[in-house]
Amino acid sequence: MIIEEKYNIKKLLKEGIGTIVGAVIMAMGTSLFLLPNQLSSGGFSGIATIIYYFLNIPMGTTILALNIPLFIIAIYRLGKSFCAKSLLGTITFSISIDLLDKIPIITDDRLLACIYGGIMIGIGTAIILKSNSSTGGSDLLSFIVKTYNSNIRMGHMITMIDTIIVALNVIFFKEIEIGLYSAIAIYLVGKMIDIIFEGIYFTKLIIIVSDRNEEIAKQVGEKIQRGATGLFGKGMYTQKNKIILMCAASRGDIARIKTIARKIDSNSFIIIANAREVLGQGFKRE
Repeated sequence: MIIEEKYNIKKLLKEGIGTIVGAVIMAMGTSLFLLPNQLSSGGFSGIATIIYYFLNIPMGTTILALNIPLFIIAIYRLGKSFCAKSLLGTITFSISIDLLDKIPIITDDRLLACIYGGIMIGIGTAIILKSNSSTGGSDLLSFIVKTYNSNIRMGHMITMIDTIIVALNVIFFKEIEIGLYSAIAIYLVGKMIDIIFEGIYFTKLIIIVSDRNEEIAKQVGEKIQRGATGLFGKGMYTQKNKIILMCAASRGDIARIKTIARKIDSNSFIIIANAREVLGQGFKRE
């Protein structure tokens, strides 16, 4: 029981630190790159950008104010633990934005701003998501809505909200380029999240249908040190039972596996697909 409590405290501490680090990185991407160039990454930041320029209210203060009603609802719908971490992330994000806003502009090139801003916000967001937290905004809103209707797809909802907010930025600032550059930033945010969660070392999945699969599997194991799994299948045209060989491998191994399969059985049927994530022996472990 004591060990379990220590584990929970250690886990909460790790997630809390991750939330703070992620929020600061997000704030750097926002204050140092996007905000000075009137760009938006969607969410409440986009609304706060408009208010910042038209009413001269600090962006962080606006984000915090917009999130207050959401947190009141979230406490009842999402639980205190998640809300506590999300509140920590939101406060850190808001304060960091206003502090970093005092730093002179780094670049007024909007292309550079949307690239570096999007990358930094994506990295920060991924760290926060890995910490099972959020910085409020459209993410928190989507979590709340999902508790009322589980059939709603969060990804689609967040994209719709971000699109509307970026459109508002274009309308208020009367520059179509703001929308175009903001779209690049939002895309990069998503890509960075994918990279951090899935890694940059993409794995391939190769499926081989052959009458000599046992020989192929043996050669792949001996020469490439890759394991293979035999799945029972049936050819619907021939009505014959077959063993279907499935093997996860790195991109560098694929050509060698193909060569082995073709050398043993020139009539082998081979399918190669991208594997989004592979966990286990010989691959990434979590």
